[in-house]
Amino acid sequence: MPSRHVLLIHQLFVLGREAGGTRHVELARHLVRHGHRVTVVASPVSYLTGQPHNSTDGTEEPGVRLLRTWTFRPRGGGFLGRLLSFVSFSYSSALAALFRVPAADVVWGTSPPLFQAIAALKVARLRGIPFVLEVRDLWPDFAVELGVLKNTTAIRLARWLERFLYAQADHVIVNSPGFIDHVAARGGRRDRITLVPNGVESAAFDPSADGHGFTREIGLDPDRHRLVLYTGAHGIPNDLDVLLDAARFLADDPSVRMVLVGGGRDKARLEARARGEALTNVVFVEPQPKDRMPEVLAAASVCVAHLKPIPLFDTTYPNKVFDYMAAGRPTVLAIDGVIRDVLGESGGGVWVPSGDPTSMASAIRAYLDDPEAARAAGAHARDFVVRRFDREAHAEVLRGVLETVRRKP
Repeated sequence: MPSRHVLLIHQLFVLGREAGGTRHVELARHLVRHGHRVTVVASPVSYLTGQPHNSTDGTEEPGVRLLRTWTFRPRGGGFLGRLLSFVSFSYSSALAALFRVPAADVVWGTSPPLFQAIAALKVARLRGIPFVLEVRDLWPDFAVELGVLKNTTAIRLARWLERFLYAQADHVIVNSPGFIDHVAARGGRRDRITLVPNGVESAAFDPSADGHGFTREIGLDPDRHRLVLYTGAHGIPNDLDVLLDAARFLADDPSVRMVLVGGGRDKARLEARARGEALTNVVFVEPQPKDRMPEVLAAASVCVAHLKPIPLFDTTYPNKVFDYMAAGRPTVLAIDGVIRDVLGESGGGVWVPSGDPTSMASAIRAYLDDPEAARAAGAHARDFVVRRFDREAHAEVLRGVLETVRRKP
């Protein structure tokens, strides 16, 4: 197959040296290794911190050209500010793709937000090339179930846009098997839906590492403290008050620290709550670059993942869980559905009900009290994710889609 120029439009794109999910840069590197060129049009503003990215317009990895185009930067966390950010990027990214990017062979769009996927579709149609839509979350249904999107007119419009995108896409990629039925029910053709699941570059993680440097950096003593680690967004869907409640149940053990790494709309409130309730065994850490996550996770005795008990979240494959598994650490998982099936099959952790801090604290304590069981679970998790969820294998599936996709008649 001759080399192709792939154009990715993704507002939330980050490089490995920045905080956030690096699925797309890892997939892009794989495409480049197999002879393709990749151009990425992205926002200059981090979705985790609200601050400008360290990487600027024109930053390149070998074979990957990064264009950061103007995006409205909201000063608060309100809905209107986020909406303006999404809409502004939709327009500026389409203009950048049309006037600053040489002829491409395929446009790869991703959702959410839906607006950037609309921009990718417009560019593909104006250039007469295939449009591949990647579905990373079931938006707007997630927003509706969380109560973030309430206006009935806005909901109807968003669902119309969702159906329109599924129908117009020349191919649809989903990152979880739980999304396939939803996309098909909303207008996507099953024979044009491919699973490229979330996973991990397992070679980047060393289960034998100790992470003592990170532990000292956050003011703890690796000889006295055992870390229960959460990494990722601090937002409404994550419901991290449950972790603070679990920390209260673990406060009788002076060696245990609940460490929350990341950022988001809820972080300031959570920090204020921890201070107000004197939860001295809770430590908040700023978002860390993805290429530093192996060292961060190496410091953990146990890792935790939690989402609100909303049925639609049962369809998700959270990235953090695969990172935990690749690091060889046991996971206490408070998310049901397809990711629970993965963890259960691997033997790499235990499931507890979402929203139940008592069960979470008990599961954490069981691993802390039995280091051999914790090590065995971590080893099982690592072995499973290397065999089944290594990014390289999934990137090959994506490459196949991008190389063979054709415009619909």
